Amino acid sequence: MHKRTTLKNLYPYLKADRFKLFASVICSVLSVLLSLTVPVLFGFAIDALIGKDAVNFETLAWNLVYASACALLVCGLDWTKDVLNAKIVAGVSKRLRDECVEQMQSLPLSYLDKHPVGETVGRVIGDVEQVADGLLMGFAHLITGVLTVVGTLVILFVLNWIIALAVLVLTPISLLISRFISTKTYTMFKKQSEIRAEQTALLDEMIGNVQTVQAYGYEDCAIERFYAVNEKMKEVSFRATFFSSLTNPLTRFVNSLVYAGVAGVGALLCLGLIPLSSGLTVGMLSVVLNYANQYTKPFNEVTSVLAELQNAFACLGRIFEFLTEQKEEEDSDCLQLENPLRGELLASHVDFSYDPSRPLIQNFNLAVRQGQTVAIVGPTGCGKTTLINLLMRFYDVLNGEIKVDGKNVQAYSRHTLRKNYGMVLQDTWIMNGTVAENVALGNPQASREEIERACVLSHAHGFICRLPNGYDTVISDSGNLSAGERQLLCIARVMLLKPPMLILDEATSSIDTRTEAKISEAFHLLMEGKTAFIVAHRLSTIQSADVILVMKDGNVIEQGNHADLLKKGGFYSHLFNSQFDRLEQ
Repeated sequence: MHKRTTLKNLYPYLKADRFKLFASVICSVLSVLLSLTVPVLFGFAIDALIGKDAVNFETLAWNLVYASACALLVCGLDWTKDVLNAKIVAGVSKRLRDECVEQMQSLPLSYLDKHPVGETVGRVIGDVEQVADGLLMGFAHLITGVLTVVGTLVILFVLNWIIALAVLVLTPISLLISRFISTKTYTMFKKQSEIRAEQTALLDEMIGNVQTVQAYGYEDCAIERFYAVNEKMKEVSFRATFFSSLTNPLTRFVNSLVYAGVAGVGALLCLGLIPLSSGLTVGMLSVVLNYANQYTKPFNEVTSVLAELQNAFACLGRIFEFLTEQKEEEDSDCLQLENPLRGELLASHVDFSYDPSRPLIQNFNLAVRQGQTVAIVGPTGCGKTTLINLLMRFYDVLNGEIKVDGKNVQAYSRHTLRKNYGMVLQDTWIMNGTVAENVALGNPQASREEIERACVLSHAHGFICRLPNGYDTVISDSGNLSAGERQLLCIARVMLLKPPMLILDEATSSIDTRTEAKISEAFHLLMEGKTAFIVAHRLSTIQSADVILVMKDGNVIEQGNHADLLKKGGFYSHLFNSQFDRLEQ
């Protein structure tokens, strides 16, 4: 993203703090004006020292008093400006993070499937932090620096136009150096930001799956992968740091040239050797030399902060790329239901694939009456989970339609549709919070009695009571709960919601056989009169289903109840008998 576009996109985030920004600019202007007044006062004080026994003490004293007062005011204004800048930057960072999180919740599942979690987290946390650091330095030095340069030039032209021209002639050197460093460092820091995101994604992947890494002895390969990314990071960081480190010596060299030029021309003016201008007093020579320093100092500060600013722009560009990603299609005009759906479902000629070049579900048809239990079986990769994604509108069909209660699912808002499903997946997720908060995830208004009743039905109550603080024990996804205990909590969530439709995707895969039998009884009670979709690999768990869909390569190749499918002697019969044979062995 171009820097000009990036700055334009940043404006709305600054708009909320425009009064603070205005006050900061006023403080900067007053601070610069007072700072530029001090050298003139000192020059007048020096000129008051006319010679031996010829000192104008009154003029000397008043100028020193005025200079001291200006210096104190500058300190106060700079402190106020820094506080305002810090508040502005904190506000921008908060708004950026808020919008990034809102954007994350609005993105389609397809985006999150294609981008590593660590990369997305890196943009929301790391990149925003870099932007905050860069903006803070920019506000602190950029505005003050520009005002100082302009103010100094104006005063130099008022004092002596020849010295002002000498300073002006040497200015392009600093500008060329700044442009060269700016161009180089922006590219380097953008690349550095991208590699940092790649590094974060790799660390997130390895730390989040450390047990699998250690179980398969993958540590050395993981280290080699990190070394490779870290090597790229080292090379890019070195080049970025190298070019940004050229700033200080080059600008100091230019500063020395300016100071030497002003000193030489000023000395000639003091001696009256330049006829084009009136002479220069010793006090005024000290003033112009001071201004020469003040003129070059902002170049030093601005160019030294350019590296941080370029890093901030690079990170800001990545943030805005994320914020401009296509959101999930708005469905505010869709139906917002107050009453639960009945659960009648009809799929007609449905086609879907994640990649157009690799067809998955083709010409899928299904009719489910209210209260029926539909089991979905088949080999890995046949499209079982994909079908669940379509029912929940995590993805939309490419062709055909899926209707619920006689209306196309796309006519319902996603929120309305999903609130009518209770979903238990094989992969569990526990948020950082108490046990009670985790169970009440879909119904935060539930009472403690309702929560405990749901846990009793899901057979989670026993292990919860053994926790240090029972239902008030704080747990997390990376805590020490077993996979089975986490799954019991997820089942309790559904027991609490009592939705009209259920989706159980290997819901009891991590639970022992005895507990599974008890939970199955609870599920049967919960599913009475409700439409349920069960994805299962253990065929013994779905024999009582009203309809069994046998999927292969995205197509339903067999459909019927357990007894009918066994009589056909087809693919389902082969799957069932193979599992039974393995159990006997």
